[in-house]
Amino acid sequence: MTVTATSVDESDPMPPQTTPPARGGRLVRLVPAAAAALSGLLLYVSFPPRTLWWLAVPAFAVFGWLLRGRSWKAALGLGYLFGLGFLLPLLVWTGVEVGPGPWIALVVIEAVFVALVGAGVAAVSALPGWPVWAAALWIAGEAVRARAPFHGFPWGKIAFGQADGVFLPLAALGGTPVLGFAVVLCGFGLYEIVRLALDARRTGTLRRAAAAVGALSVVVPLLGAFAARSLVSDEPEAGTTTVAVIQGNVPRLGLDFNSQRRAVLDYHARETERLAADVAAGRAERPDIVLWPENSSDIDPFANADARDVIDRAAKAVGAPISVGGVVDRDGRLLNEQILWDPEKGPVDTYDKRQIQPFGEYLPLRSLVGAINEEWTSMVRQDFSRGTEPGVFEMNGAGVGLVTCYEAAFDWAVRDTVTAGAQLISVPSNNATFGRSEMTYQQLAMSRVRAVEHSRAVTVPVTSGVSAVIMPDGKITRRTGMFVADSLVAEVPLRTSRTPATRLGVLPEIALVLVAAGGLGWAVAAGVRGRRAGDVR
Repeated sequence: MTVTATSVDESDPMPPQTTPPARGGRLVRLVPAAAAALSGLLLYVSFPPRTLWWLAVPAFAVFGWLLRGRSWKAALGLGYLFGLGFLLPLLVWTGVEVGPGPWIALVVIEAVFVALVGAGVAAVSALPGWPVWAAALWIAGEAVRARAPFHGFPWGKIAFGQADGVFLPLAALGGTPVLGFAVVLCGFGLYEIVRLALDARRTGTLRRAAAAVGALSVVVPLLGAFAARSLVSDEPEAGTTTVAVIQGNVPRLGLDFNSQRRAVLDYHARETERLAADVAAGRAERPDIVLWPENSSDIDPFANADARDVIDRAAKAVGAPISVGGVVDRDGRLLNEQILWDPEKGPVDTYDKRQIQPFGEYLPLRSLVGAINEEWTSMVRQDFSRGTEPGVFEMNGAGVGLVTCYEAAFDWAVRDTVTAGAQLISVPSNNATFGRSEMTYQQLAMSRVRAVEHSRAVTVPVTSGVSAVIMPDGKITRRTGMFVADSLVAEVPLRTSRTPATRLGVLPEIALVLVAAGGLGWAVAAGVRGRRAGDVR
């Protein structure tokens, strides 16, 4: 055997080593992954109940830094981690009563859409004006999430984290797509400004056109939000009405409250009668309309005379029509229904919830879910049926649009009530299932955004809180605590005009999806041309 000696240059401070640098390289490669998850977490922190709406901008700035110039495979992974960092804490409430399985499954699926957006952002990041294309791609991803799978799940739209922010007036201009686009564009634009400034410091040359795009990506959304403030108004256009929002509370937290349906009904009737006594004693203003929450009567008053009598006594005591949230079995169809209860005539109109909640009010893939866990199928023994028409109750001269709980997350479900004649909007909800989680605050923020979007006062009667009265400018004027019996009485404006967002409907979203598609098409075409040029060389 021949042994070959290797000389060592004694001038070197230490011999070459491979293990530490390899370990260091692995750690460096983990930095983008950690940054992706942490920036997603930062985006979550910008959502209610916190009022740190502005954190969404740096969250997207970091996201842009991570994705720019990446391969689509790397961007797919980083986008997925960003989605997990954002959605895991945001949606933790979905597992409050059913355990972590459904929560994790939902997040794993929803994060796929964020991953695909990440890959798209990386693809357009080499284009001129890339922040515009990238922000449009994010909104396109939200548009898909709002429609699929199982009729969509728009929870976590960027717009819903902006109820306290300076961008909020943009909801009146173009709805949640334009509001969300402005926030994301501002974040990507901020990163572009920082990137170009650092590049100019290193090279001594500033790329003026790119810098202008970056600056405009930040300035235009802010100026647009300032200009859109003129669209926000609380002025009555058809007079005012005095509303009473009833929160009766529930016997105890969690899903088990459904086994105590009569107690829930009695609680809401009792709180209504207490309000009637306060009115008679001069301690409260007499309401023109009374609004009960979703599931305030899970006993069908059309089939149960005892429940009918309880509601009838409450309506007569307060002397005003009541919108009652009931569960009704009609012709073999189970319906989540709002019932207009007149103090003299009894039930005179109904609205059936149209956007029902998958895995809560109906069970997709029932046989597959049952094979995985039979307990989940027992929680939804019978699927609810969908309503087909928007609901607007005529209550003492006021057109009250009904948007039941989960429906508030869907643009079309809210807009339909306004175009059908709603002068104010009610969002009856039942959040008792989710305990004291952040869910109720996230949903309340949605209602505030909807108020500005359509320039309507919004009432939020909830079984266990937080119930609220929201003015058309998105400000809360009355609110309750959680898991207390209470009532809110307030005078609100009735409005009939339509904001640009109401008139335009889905058109702004379609326009942004087309912008996203155009950017992706341009990026793909540029990539193909680049590969062909390389082949020729």
